[in-house]
Amino acid sequence: MKTAITPTREENFSEWYQNLIVAADLAENAPVRGCMTIKPYGWAIWELMRDEMDKRIKANGVQNANFPLLIPIAYFNKEAEHVAGFAKEAAVVTHYRLKMIDGVLQPDPEAELTEPYVIRPTSETIIGEAMSRWVQSWRDLPLKLNQWVNVMRWEMRPRMFLRTSEFNWQEGHNVFATHEEANADARKMHKMYEDYMREVLAAPVIAGEKTPEERFAGADHTYTVEQIMQDGKALQAGTSHDLGQHFAKSFNIQYLGTDGKLQYGWTTSWGTSTRMMGGLFMIHSDDDGLVLPPLIAPYQIVIIPVVREENTETLNAYAEKLGDKLRETGLRVLVDTSDMRAPDKMWKWIKRGVPLRVEIGSREMDDGTVTITRRDIGKESKRTITVDELIASAADIMTTMQSEMYERALKRRDEQIHAVATLTDLEKELAAGTTGFFKIKYGLTLNDEFEGLMEKYKISRRCLDPDDDTYVYVAKSY
Repeated sequence: MKTAITPTREENFSEWYQNLIVAADLAENAPVRGCMTIKPYGWAIWELMRDEMDKRIKANGVQNANFPLLIPIAYFNKEAEHVAGFAKEAAVVTHYRLKMIDGVLQPDPEAELTEPYVIRPTSETIIGEAMSRWVQSWRDLPLKLNQWVNVMRWEMRPRMFLRTSEFNWQEGHNVFATHEEANADARKMHKMYEDYMREVLAAPVIAGEKTPEERFAGADHTYTVEQIMQDGKALQAGTSHDLGQHFAKSFNIQYLGTDGKLQYGWTTSWGTSTRMMGGLFMIHSDDDGLVLPPLIAPYQIVIIPVVREENTETLNAYAEKLGDKLRETGLRVLVDTSDMRAPDKMWKWIKRGVPLRVEIGSREMDDGTVTITRRDIGKESKRTITVDELIASAADIMTTMQSEMYERALKRRDEQIHAVATLTDLEKELAAGTTGFFKIKYGLTLNDEFEGLMEKYKISRRCLDPDDDTYVYVAKSY
């Protein structure tokens, strides 16, 4: 059977993914090594994802702010464990001026900075410095901040949306009076991520705590939301960190308590990024292109007039009126009156993952009917209904699609989780090419034998089982 994306997922998942991005017109590789340019359609998806998450962040009492892109290198030196985690990925600014030398613009040797700046890989340090000034009394707590920005982590093996040197994200940074409050809030934001991915992205996750070996540099606890892609690999889609007092002590975040004594605060950080988009695409899409959950589809419905030369103007006008009626129900609708053949229009919007296609020809116009097709289940959903029925049911169709997409993804996720009793059993499965998450006793991974399996099969501990932390999930990952 001919498909729009080749090779297929089964033939070569990695290449299928790259071709999917191109076919759906989401992004392209940038002239800067390891970076990407997100195109308008891809950015529209991110905006919808971002705006919905921003509502949830603010509902948790968090305020948005914005901090500098450049961070003094001295700030990183204040938190040795933290800097060790990012040192190999740091991009550094060393000069403040260019100069024409031998006909070529290059850094001016006489304009070297006294102190280099790091292009932010994350902002714990510079936000911690601000918190040390903003927090003076117990009355200033809790202080909850978030910023939507781009960051830079020099990536050796880039892949669009999944791993790029520059990417967009939100990073939250909170400070509290007690450890109990801080840890409770770190868990609360972790739960917010889990709910968001289920309810908005129709993406099931395993939401658990990272093992000590996999924690964020400088954290006491790291909570993660792990997704399983269709090829069985794991993707870390978001994390929330209980940072204890490490950063508070490094950056002197102190407050005057109710007892009149100075005390150090307790900080957290939490973040998600455009990596969620890569996960979204790999969880739901098929060999014909993108499949988008209705809640984050730039266009939830596309209306395609199937015109002939003699009826073009009349049919297009009729389709535009139908589009207006659907928009009045609160849906995002595009009427495609572009000068393309109807089959080409259909394939264009199939590849871009529009949830519902509505086709109208002269006969449908005369009969007051339309032909509709759901993107997530394709031909089996194709049917002819009246215009009135479409207007009355379109919003319900979106709700049904959102729910059913999640259930299908959840079923696939559960089928990709395998329980193994011993390291011998784990290696047998890996050697046989079994993919997915392997659930094993955490204690069995604390030895040289498991370290050897990690090296040989490129697996890692993803998180502890949220229902029984004596078990850990192990998988290959992106």
